[in-house]
Amino acid sequence: MMNTKHTRRIAAFLAVFMAVWTLTGCLPRLEAPAVTTAAPYQEEAEESLAKSEQPSRNEQEQAEQKRFAEMEQKVFLSEISDCLLDLHYLIKYPENFNITQAEHLLTPLSLEAMAENRQTCQELANELSTYNVALLTEDQKLLYRILESFLKTEALSNGLELYYQPLASTIGLQAELPILLCEYAFYDKQDVEDYLTILDSIDDYYAEILAYEQKVAEAGLMMSDTSIDHVIESCESYLLVPGDNFMIDTFHERLAKVEGLTQEETDAYKQRNAELLEQSFVPAYQLLIDGMTALKGTGTNQKGMCGFPEGKKYYQYLVYANTGTSYDSVEELMNAVETALLDNVKTTSQLLSEHPDLAAQLDSYQFCQTEATAMLKELEKLASEEFPELPKCRFFLKDVPEALELSLSPAFYLKSPIDDVTENVIYINRNPRYPEESLFPTIAHEGYPGHLYQNVYFNTHCASNLRRILSFPGYSEGWAAYVERLSYTMDNGLSPELGKLLAANSMATLGLHAYLDLAVNYLGWERDDVRDYLTHYYTDTEMVEASADSLFQVMVENPANYLSYFVGALEIQNMRTTAEAELGQKFDVKAFHTFLLDIGNAPFDVIQAYFTSWLMGEKV
Repeated sequence: MMNTKHTRRIAAFLAVFMAVWTLTGCLPRLEAPAVTTAAPYQEEAEESLAKSEQPSRNEQEQAEQKRFAEMEQKVFLSEISDCLLDLHYLIKYPENFNITQAEHLLTPLSLEAMAENRQTCQELANELSTYNVALLTEDQKLLYRILESFLKTEALSNGLELYYQPLASTIGLQAELPILLCEYAFYDKQDVEDYLTILDSIDDYYAEILAYEQKVAEAGLMMSDTSIDHVIESCESYLLVPGDNFMIDTFHERLAKVEGLTQEETDAYKQRNAELLEQSFVPAYQLLIDGMTALKGTGTNQKGMCGFPEGKKYYQYLVYANTGTSYDSVEELMNAVETALLDNVKTTSQLLSEHPDLAAQLDSYQFCQTEATAMLKELEKLASEEFPELPKCRFFLKDVPEALELSLSPAFYLKSPIDDVTENVIYINRNPRYPEESLFPTIAHEGYPGHLYQNVYFNTHCASNLRRILSFPGYSEGWAAYVERLSYTMDNGLSPELGKLLAANSMATLGLHAYLDLAVNYLGWERDDVRDYLTHYYTDTEMVEASADSLFQVMVENPANYLSYFVGALEIQNMRTTAEAELGQKFDVKAFHTFLLDIGNAPFDVIQAYFTSWLMGEKV
């Protein structure tokens, strides 16, 4: 799933705090009454009067809940209005939220902005410490724990800001931003104006990023020349040919849907767009190419993240930020990942041993649906058997522009606005390197019952606007990877045995990537170590030789990226396995999925406690 955030921003918070409630009163001591017979009751009278002056439990709860709700709203408004691009993607009708403008066109990327975010984070942590959690509603308690976990994780990165890398070959900012611009919806004329203003600022924005990269290089933390070459190659995809490119085509398509434009206005907008692409957009990518080329030779670390002075510490932060895992240490997590990997490898071996004919089917199998739209509709129907009902919504399948196929992922889902989940977009990369037979599980991952389903369900069931814009990749990508695995064993045209084989193989492959991610970036494995490890699973020496270098480089350039998928799916599968063992015949898979969807986007260290409570309730 593509997130509209360009950097992992820390939720901003306005430092305007309400006074902390005082829960006890203090009354002056009354003089002794004239009638001495009343003296024995004087103390009781004072206590009764004091109690009557104190707020009741219900009043205390209302006051604390109101204070928390006001804090939540301030954080939401501050976060959502920070960046125009994010605001436009996340909210369709900002006027309904009393939002009139955004502070920046694009999320700032500088050490100064990072320092401001760090301070904001600390202010929010200080504010959270003032609440009496017992007085909050159940939904507020959940949000409190989510924010507490989020802030604890973010604190791990303090002082390590220059370790953040915004540029990467396929998931970097420079690769994702053009697609976001292509999908920038034109609801009215003002949106066209805003889009062109953002487009006009791209060169300045990339200059800001390049200035940050130069500071990274000065600190001795620059990526290797190989990684720089991959970023440059990605940037070269956006050196567009004037008059005939996807940025012009998509602009014209969106412009045609804007009501009330005269032909003169339409022609003028088309001209401005073409001019800005030539004068700002293309020069911005050339600026990145030239700037990153000049930085070649400054990156001396040929290992993963742990090859930098405090890289291992920063990687630990990335692990917990990307997974929200409930495991207490990276070492414990690594053992769990390898155990799950081996379990899936064992399953594939057993299935191939018990059903020798399966090996031949691996080169010729086909799902019952072969066209993407039909697959999505079929998966929507199949999902109703094990997942709760979803409100009706529309979806659009689009192909990644041919010029960008080599620089973008196999597929991705663009999140719909939180106030309008009726329209959803999934991009599919048709490049031959992504085999057609993998399209069905890919659609399951991005659509039903994956990201599209998950996003629509959450936004129509969660009342907290702040929660709707918070992002926890371990939960969202873990859910998508988990249901992708399930898609192999649905009623999809495959034999049950082949479905199980493909499901186990897909998870083994993802688990291998996750383990290598940890090994390269945390343990310091080099290319030869990766090559040796691959020989434990593959006998084809030519394939191992061809794969080792590319896998090593992928892990170096995208630290902790694969973990959100596999570790998230592992956390969900662990809970399911526990529930199945504890409940036996009482286990209801739809109820389990409903629990996970209702709890929503959150770190697993928070979800675990709620899962325990849910499990106890299911036993009754």
